[in-house]
Amino acid sequence: MELQVVGKKTAKVNVSDNVFARDFNEALIHQVIVAYQAAGRQGTKAQKTRSEVRGGGRKPWRQKGTGNARAGSIRSPLWIGGGRTFAAKPRDFSQKVNRKMYQGAMASILSELVRHSTLVVVDQVALSEPKTKAFIQLLDSWKAEGQVLIVVNEVAQELTLASRNVYRAKVVTPAQLSPVDLVHAGTVVMTEAALKQIEGSLQ
Repeated sequence: MELQVVGKKTAKVNVSDNVFARDFNEALIHQVIVAYQAAGRQGTKAQKTRSEVRGGGRKPWRQKGTGNARAGSIRSPLWIGGGRTFAAKPRDFSQKVNRKMYQGAMASILSELVRHSTLVVVDQVALSEPKTKAFIQLLDSWKAEGQVLIVVNEVAQELTLASRNVYRAKVVTPAQLSPVDLVHAGTVVMTEAALKQIEGSLQ
């Protein structure tokens, strides 16, 4: 299939149907996004059980005759300063996702962007000076709506400085592209070089 390059009336870029014309697979996309977000969790939460809390080795009082409830340790979970009944321990939240599953989910998202005309292909993203005003004018020229994800082959310093104060725009390289960014974006802008690099990685 062919995609129109914005800014050039007659320019079109040929792309693979296997990447940009796939059927929408909601279940696969959901699984990959959940796995991607789960992999970002630290999983370092740690609590102590009653056996790990310092102290509490001696029985507070005798079993009978005091009028108090039975107690074997001052570090019981029922006591202030005691351990947790079901203490949280460090764990790994990552889920296994096969390479072909990840590639299929990314291709399915990109294909849906093409169907909804929210994938904008440009020749290049260039700014003569690092000015936020110039960057906003660039977004307006693309008619970008909502959250804008800009994918460039190499991030120039002028683009980084001009876009960092625009809350609805994010600039990434193909290596940094994630399914979460694609799903959350209202408009995705890609340069031809970045488009070809992504296409090659998903085949």
